[in-house]
Amino acid sequence: MSDLIPVEQRTVLFYDDEITAVVVQSGAEHVVYVPLRPICDYLGLDWSAQTRRIQRDDVLADVVMSVAITATDIDPDSRRPRTSDMLAIRLEFLNGWLFGVNARRVKPEIRAKLLAYQRECYTVLARHFTAVSPAPSSASSALMQVREMGLAIVRMAEEQMEFDRRLAGAETAVSGLDVRVQALEARLEPPAHAVTNEQASQISQAAKAVAIALGKQTKRNEFGGVYGEMYRKFGITSYKLLPARRFDEVMRWLSEWHQSLTSDDSPF
Repeated sequence: MSDLIPVEQRTVLFYDDEITAVVVQSGAEHVVYVPLRPICDYLGLDWSAQTRRIQRDDVLADVVMSVAITATDIDPDSRRPRTSDMLAIRLEFLNGWLFGVNARRVKPEIRAKLLAYQRECYTVLARHFTAVSPAPSSASSALMQVREMGLAIVRMAEEQMEFDRRLAGAETAVSGLDVRVQALEARLEPPAHAVTNEQASQISQAAKAVAIALGKQTKRNEFGGVYGEMYRKFGITSYKLLPARRFDEVMRWLSEWHQSLTSDDSPF
């Protein structure tokens, strides 16, 4: 049984995804809730893992509710639209949940989409509901809406500052580790089965091209992240230690990643 019954349901097109949101009555005001399961499906996120993360978070756990969502198809037994209960979050806390998903830990093919959701999804939904919401019945209700919007902006700014602070600390640690690894690599001779110096140079240039392209989107130094992802995927500690038989594979992987960021068909 759902906790909230919507008074209105709307669908907003975000890039190629249809995001459903509902308006519910909460006391004297209307509150917008966004179902989370469809967004997880669009981003390829594990729904069970996200549900547990929300339940562990003291803030998010208090701002999610079960909401009755109406589907577009018809139930043949009742000849009425199907409805189902979905876990939904208040719109002003949507970014708080999205920023909790680490873009560096998702698959490379969905990383750009996740970053787009983190940057723009809340703004698009908020703009839509603000633009089409009915005019306030009084000056008091108008001031209340302005107050709620201001509080939402403050919460978003605080969440973003905390996220940036944690990310900066992580990047510093990764940068220092990368320097130490490179110093160690300089003392080691690559094994006989490893790529040649020329091939290692090609891998390095390709990885740098991906890091630069990704950095243009995130506005951060992505070199450590790109190299770290390559080392994790191919089970190595240095691109110079990559087995020669996997040279074509790593170049193809870097090329596809670069193409997903720039639409360049032949970057390397």
